[in-house]
Amino acid sequence: MASNLIVARGAVEYLPPISLAFWRWILAFIILFLFTHREILEKVKYFKKEFLNIFFLGVTGAGICGAFPFIAGISTSVVNMGIIYSSSPIFIVLFSYLIFKTQLTYRQIFGFFLSFVGVIIIATKANLGILINLNFNAGDIWILGASISWAIYSVYQIKFKSKFSVFARVTLISLLGAISLFPFIFLEKYFFYSATVNSSAIFWIIFAALSPSIIAFFLYAKLQKRVGTNIAGLVVYLYPIYGSIYGFIIFSETLELFHIIGGLLVFLGIFFCKNFNKKNA
Repeated sequence: MASNLIVARGAVEYLPPISLAFWRWILAFIILFLFTHREILEKVKYFKKEFLNIFFLGVTGAGICGAFPFIAGISTSVVNMGIIYSSSPIFIVLFSYLIFKTQLTYRQIFGFFLSFVGVIIIATKANLGILINLNFNAGDIWILGASISWAIYSVYQIKFKSKFSVFARVTLISLLGAISLFPFIFLEKYFFYSATVNSSAIFWIIFAALSPSIIAFFLYAKLQKRVGTNIAGLVVYLYPIYGSIYGFIIFSETLELFHIIGGLLVFLGIFFCKNFNKKNA
């Protein structure tokens, strides 16, 4: 999932945000449909019954969370995005409580706190001055919207029961997420710029379709079933850690001590939360 950070950084000069999000999900659907078409066609009657639920998941998980971070990246900093998006697990806990009446123990609350502190350390490079002097702008509203939308998707991904397998359901979410983005492509060129079709743009679309879309959404759905919504939501806290690793390996960025300290706090926080009762999530 964190490989989406690579896409946001590498594809920005080739593709506008909504076009990138739209084509990544179209390609993801085509690839997935090759493997799931038999199940989907056999269960088409269930698709009609579940259409509104799956469309809702497509809009919140693939549509909004696909486009908003790319839009935010145009006008806000990576630091702001990292801090604001790390609020998603908090919203997941809130929505889980309101919808499922899920309760958290003090141990789990402490775990969430440790992980959040770890994220702040990484995002601010252990410099309190960066946190104090943050300037918020329109891009921060976009990333906050993505954070809330991901929390809503995470909760309702479990709440909405389905007759489809995880793989087939992700296929349909990909399609309906792309459809939800389609009308906005025509408006995009007036607010951003038109998409440029070249080998670099095609590469980023393929990468975005495979890694942060197909693989990530499938594994996240499996993780939710295994450990519950709240604990699965903690993967958002891992974004800055993997983002730092990607930066070090791919973009030749420096791996600093604060990356290690922040990462250890994140993993320690997850350790305190790991005994969360799945049945109540």
